[in-house]
Amino acid sequence: MRRYKYLTFADRRRIAAWYQANERPADIADRLDVTTATIYRELKRGETVGDDGAPVLDRNGRRAYNPVIAQQTVQENFRRRGRTPAESLQGGFGGDTV
Repeated sequence: MRRYKYLTFADRRRIAAWYQANERPADIADRLDVTTATIYRELKRGETVGDDGAPVLDRNGRRAYNPVIAQQTVQENFRRRGRTPAESLQGGFGGDTV
């Protein structure tokens, strides 16, 4: 049974690595014990766009995913909603880059 949990920055880095290795979102979800929908939302959250606003494609021809962008988006959403900052969550973003 899957339960609700926040994805950590470490989880996001794993998603990026597995996605770059051309793994399917369903397989990534199974590895992290989350729903496939969670992975699709996460991939959308960390989507990389070019200067023209068009999505950047990765080497596999899929929309590129950047875990740093995804983590920053989560932190901005927490601040905007007045919730606990993502930095205080286990594995929060500590300024590391990919």
